[in-house]
Amino acid sequence: MNPPPSSRGPRAGRRRDLLRRAVSLAQGSPRRSAAVPVGLMVLVLMMGHGTALEANEDASVRRGGEVGQFDPVPIDSLPVHRPSQKSESEVSSNSQSTRYSEGTPRILRGKLSRGESISTQLRAQGISAQMVRMIDRGIRPEFDFRRSQPGDSYRLSLDSQGELVSFRYRASPDENVILRQSPRGYKVEREAVPLRPKLTRMRGTVESSLYKSISGMGHDPGLASAFADIFAWDIDFTRHLKRGDGFTILYEKLYREEDGEQVYVRPGRILAARFDGKVGEHTAVYFEEENGIGSYFRPDGGTLEQEYLVAPLKYGRVSSKYSAARNHPILKVVRPHHGIDYAARTGTPLWSVADGTVIFKGVNGGFGNLVKVRHANGYVSYYAHLSGFTPGLKVGQKVSQQQVIGYVGQTGLATGPHVCFRVTKHGKYVNPSTLNRRKPVSRSVADASWSDFELVRDQLLANLREGRQTEFAGNAL
Repeated sequence: MNPPPSSRGPRAGRRRDLLRRAVSLAQGSPRRSAAVPVGLMVLVLMMGHGTALEANEDASVRRGGEVGQFDPVPIDSLPVHRPSQKSESEVSSNSQSTRYSEGTPRILRGKLSRGESISTQLRAQGISAQMVRMIDRGIRPEFDFRRSQPGDSYRLSLDSQGELVSFRYRASPDENVILRQSPRGYKVEREAVPLRPKLTRMRGTVESSLYKSISGMGHDPGLASAFADIFAWDIDFTRHLKRGDGFTILYEKLYREEDGEQVYVRPGRILAARFDGKVGEHTAVYFEEENGIGSYFRPDGGTLEQEYLVAPLKYGRVSSKYSAARNHPILKVVRPHHGIDYAARTGTPLWSVADGTVIFKGVNGGFGNLVKVRHANGYVSYYAHLSGFTPGLKVGQKVSQQQVIGYVGQTGLATGPHVCFRVTKHGKYVNPSTLNRRKPVSRSVADASWSDFELVRDQLLANLREGRQTEFAGNAL
């Protein structure tokens, strides 16, 4: 794909100069800053404050995979996970300023164990029953202590007179509920916990499933779902995944600070991914054309998103392919099978493979519970043998791509729980697996963002390959 004209003119040259100047500023004094286009902020996704970003190979990785850890990147620099709330240090500072008594505050910390309540913990630390009741009443509009779980932690601050300054309760890994002094008494509010990412590169091969391969390497298995979502327009991981297929993922691991230590919370955004299997090589990079609004693109700038998804569910097993002659398992006759059967557990969500309008919802003979969705250009998709429909789904309703419309079942002529997925064009059946073939890319990176995309793409792909050192442009971005 040739670069758009806008990437070759004087304006593009000025944009490249700004980027390079930003990077050179970071390599010099971190206090200097310069203005560059907002659309470039994604460039900092993989960068650190001048510290080495060489990947450290983890010897404990099993199943032939490998992992690389990168230095932390300030969360405010990323295109996602930007908390607008104050950091814990700022909150502590503000809490100090709202105390009405002189002296050094007393700080109490704790974590609930199994069978413990917040009341028993606080009383054991010498907090009066009256203050415990006041904390309970004050925090109740945002959190009910009856929902407390083992592992929940808290931080209580008292002034020199023993009066409550603030009470912070962490009921989830990335959110606090805080009760603090104000000029009008005590005020309760929720506060996002600042999360800091470390970029991690993972490379492995498929043994039995993507899920098992990723979890077997010690990574969050939810990454398998996110990875499958990125390539959902090109790869049907039910039909196409084979033993020995390779995958590489560059993603964020998000951490919070707790008592001076970095505690892992959850995986963040996948920034780049590659699948190398029997169906070919597929690569994706994350890029924001607008601040906070990003998508996955191919290296040539074309979006991965297409008009049709290749399958109506995330995971399953193909129990019957599209065929001109199949022996029907119940009728025991040979006849065409104009669809793809995906066997999955009863209740597995099914989604519409494209934007469209519901034109049928109900029971239809051997199809059992059936939903039909009409799409553009004369296409209609069928979802048969459902156990049930999405609550509120109606004929005439518009649905969007990947919107859940029903659930896998065994109604009609079915020997086991599955969905029979079919597609017609102008009333004639077509093979659902060919819907995106020979269709032009739906859209590409805008001309005005092309030079930015090239720099981000090249950096992400370098990290995806080998985790090479990069520099962070700091406040210049």
